[in-house]
Formats: sequence, structure tokens, C-alpha cells
Amino acid sequence: MELNSQKVRKLAPENDPLKIGMGWTIADLEKPQILVESTFGDSHPGSAHLNLFVNEAVKGITEAGGKAARYFVTDICDGIAQGHDGINYSLVSRDMIANMIEIHGNSTGFDGGVFIASCDKSVPACLMGLCRLNLPSIMITGGVMDAGPDLLTLEQIGAYSAMCQRGEISEEQLLFYKHHACPSCGACSFMGTASTMQIMAESLGLMLPGSALMPATSEDLKTMARKAGEQVMQLALKGMKVSDIVTKESFENAIMVHAAISGSTNSLLHIPAIAHELGIEIDSDTFDRMHRGAHYLLDIRPAGRWPAQFFYYAGGAPAVMEEIKSMLHLDVMTVTGKTLGENLEQLKAEGFYEKCEKYLAKWNLKRTDVIRRFDQAIGTDGTVAILKGNLAPEGSVVKHSAVPKEMFQAVLKARPFDCEEDAIAAVLSHQIRPGDAVIIRYEGPKGSGMPEMFYTTEAISSDAELGKSIALITDGRFSGASKGPAIGHVSPEAAEGGPIALIEENDLIKIDIPARILEVVGINGVMMPAEEVNKVLAERKAAWKPKESKYKSGVLKLFSEKATSPMKGGYINGE
Repeated sequence: MELNSQKVRKLAPENDPLKIGMGWTIADLEKPQILVESTFGDSHPGSAHLNLFVNEAVKGITEAGGKAARYFVTDICDGIAQGHDGINYSLVSRDMIANMIEIHGNSTGFDGGVFIASCDKSVPACLMGLCRLNLPSIMITGGVMDAGPDLLTLEQIGAYSAMCQRGEISEEQLLFYKHHACPSCGACSFMGTASTMQIMAESLGLMLPGSALMPATSEDLKTMARKAGEQVMQLALKGMKVSDIVTKESFENAIMVHAAISGSTNSLLHIPAIAHELGIEIDSDTFDRMHRGAHYLLDIRPAGRWPAQFFYYAGGAPAVMEEIKSMLHLDVMTVTGKTLGENLEQLKAEGFYEKCEKYLAKWNLKRTDVIRRFDQAIGTDGTVAILKGNLAPEGSVVKHSAVPKEMFQAVLKARPFDCEEDAIAAVLSHQIRPGDAVIIRYEGPKGSGMPEMFYTTEAISSDAELGKSIALITDGRFSGASKGPAIGHVSPEAAEGGPIALIEENDLIKIDIPARILEVVGINGVMMPAEEVNKVLAERKAAWKPKESKYKSGVLKLFSEKATSPMKGGYINGE
């Protein structure tokens, strides 16, 4: 088998001298050439440490007889972008990083790739990019940060901030929490989108077993990075591409793990977008179907008790997979060159779980305190649901594992807002009352880039009364840290004239999570038959005029014009 890099050398006579010019030896030119792509940069704690793992991966590649080339495409942080227009760039950054990976990989001629990232958009971006390149590839994720004093974690800051604005805690208390919530590098220490997507990467078979969501400060993670460098060489020499490993069954495994860990709703944007790169159709209805009857096992924040650093101590993704083994395709291939089932057996034989539990013992906890047994599940109907109806004909998503039971079925009065800023002001000034449905619209991909409604969800869920008596409904999305009665990704979005754009004050909104319903059932406070409601909505649609686009140039203009529906992944459609 002739390596791709050697084919390119024959086609481009400038290739060799240019590489020699940056320090390559003549012997290096003959070796398998491996792209090592990371989002390293001084952008946030999830990326600032990644060069440690880049260097380890390079050592592994070198020791296995290859030549590594380091490339970088730094990501942004949703937390740092939060609270201002920077958050509008968050989702589109995923597609831009994937585009740069495609450019880096295809413009040079590599034989394999190691991809290193930690966070919300960078991990799915790497997965999209490596699927697009379809080279022999492996991922390393940058792990999770330590918790602060009294197991303080970042997702609590939004609630503490809202409490401070309401006068419930002092500014000094808030300042202490802010100064101690992120004591190390790594992804935020809760089961948000970053943690979820690290686990999804392993669940797809694209990481070494047990390597997802390790503590970022651990020596174990550096060891895994070096092993990944060694292993990608094996994949490259065998010509074992991503499409030889990742199949529809791999995605189904990932969705079952997603249900078991109560993963972020943003996964419903990322998993379909990744699958699309391989020509595999996964949509929100796939999540809804597979979550029904799935066992929810993970007692990690924001829905559970413990910080995410305890995930690895309890055995990580392999321990979750062991518990839900009866619901997985164990014959799928992985980057080890072995099947998932073979990997799980090997981990047990090597004492992987006993090693992990030594870390957990320091906290006087056992594995089942963090990852429940299958027959002692926290819940047995998955963790997300897709709601449809005349308010969301294409669908909407709710993480029902984080919704108070009082809100599983309700009829609420609509309080519509055309941006998040107006909505959160109404919540914090007590203009929102029990029985209201806060509608935030024009925040979808085509409206404003699909930012998170993080501060509004935190203001609601941190309010003891509102958290159990109102709902937030939006065509935007939520932070993976969000909890409470929040329904997002409403499609079609308002900017496209979806029904959410037509809602008026005091319209009656029915939520029925068990029945998967999100509907307008009344107009101006009066219940009406469905045909009359739909007639009013049709009249409003005829009079509706689209808002002028916010964006006249740049990447958000491109995104607003080309983004697909959130129900399909919200990716830039190049067709």
C-alpha cells in the first residue's frame, strides 16, 4: 500500500524542499506523515493546556516511526462569550474549525491524524473534520478541570449571579465563587456539552478506551496521548479510515450512552452534523426513539450531585457501557483495531476499574455512587424528548431529566420576547409570574446564530417559585449546564416564519412531555378547538413580515443564509 504522503511527494516537487526548510530530515520525508491538529491557544481553560498532549502525541508518533506535523485552529469559549454578542459566534465556530481541519488535511497530504480538543464546539468540530477527511484518525480530549472548594463548579456561577442580582447573596460571596470555580485547565466540571461530547467521541469508537473526560491534570491523560500517537501509526499503516470504524450502529451506541449520562441537548445539534459528514442520517427523532426506555445512570451535575472529575474515577465511559451492555452494538469496530466488546473485556482483564476506584476511594465514594447499576437507574425513560405540535411542527427538544415533575404537563400563558435580553430583564424584575411561558424567539441559526439562553435559564431555575411553575421556550439553544423547564431548538425558527414567530401575549401553550406535545391551544387566554387556533395562526402568518437580517457581512451572514434546521444539526449546508 502506497502512503498518501508519498503519492503527494511525487506530484509536487516543491514538497520535499519546503519541508526540509522547516527542519525535516531527508529520512523524515519517507516516513508516514501524521497531522496533529489541536485547538491549543490562550482562549480558555479547555484549550490552554492542550500543547501538553500535542507533545505527547508527537512523541508517540515519532517512537512508532512516523513524522508528526502540528497544526492549530483555536476555539472560543461559550463562557467567555456569554452575556454579549460574542455568544452568537459560538455555533458557527464549530463549522469554521471543521472547515480549517479539512483545509489543513487535504491541502498537504497526510497518512493519518490525531485530533486534540476539549470543549463544546471544538470536539464536535474535530469529529466533523476528521470524518470529512476520512483518514486513519484518533481523538484525544483534554479532560476535565478540577472542582473548587466544597466541590464548587462553574455551572453554579450563573445561579449565584442571579441570586446576587435579587439580593439573596452578597457581592462578596459571588466574588469568592467566581475566583474559585475554575482551579485548573480542562473542560468545565459538569455534564455540559464539553463533557458530553468528549464521551460521545469515545462512544463512537474514535478514542482509546477509557480516555474520555479524564482529569486534565492527571498523568494518565498524558500517557493516553502518547499511546494515541502510537496507535494512529498502526491505523495509518493498515489504511484503516474513519469510515471503516464509524457506522450507523456506532452512532446508535453513542445515543444510548448519551441517555445514560443525561447528556447535553446540544448533542442533538452535533451528532447529526457529524453523521452527515459520513453520509449517515441521524436526526432528532432518532434521539427520541432511542431515549424511550433507556436507563439514566449518571449522578453528575448539573442534574446530579457530583463534579465531572468523578466520572473517570468511577470507570468513565467503559463503566457506563458495561452497565448498558445489553443495549449496545458490541461488534462495532474501534480505533484499537478491536471491537467495542473486545475492548471492554480487555479493560476488565487489565484491572482498569480497580485502578480508577483507587482515585474515588479518596473521596469515600464507590463506583455506584456516581454511575448507578442498570437495575438501579435514576430514570428508565431516557433524558431528552422531542416535542412536536403546531408550535414546533419540525420539533423541539427538552431535557426532561432536568425538568421538575410539576412541569411535565401544563397549560401556560405566553409571554413572547424577540431577544434574550428583554426576557431576562422581565424575569429578574419579577414581571414573569407562575403559569407563564417565556418565549424567546429570533435566536435560531438564521436569526442570530443560535446562542445559548444560559442566563435566562439560570435566573429561572434558581428561583424556587418560577423554577417549578413556568417554562422557557425558544428557537435558540441552551448551555449544557442548563436545568429546569427549558424547551429549545423550536423549529421552524422565527426568522423563517415558524409558528413561534406568531405567538402573541396570553396565547395558551400546552406542554405534555410524556405525549411529546408542544402546542398552541388557545388565543388571548381562551381555550379553542385546534382548527380555530390553526386558523388564527394562519391569519397571523399571512400578515407576518420577516425581520431584516442582523448581519450584512462576515461569517454570521453566511451562517444565517446557509444553516440547516436545528433538528438536522444546524450545520452550514454547502449544497
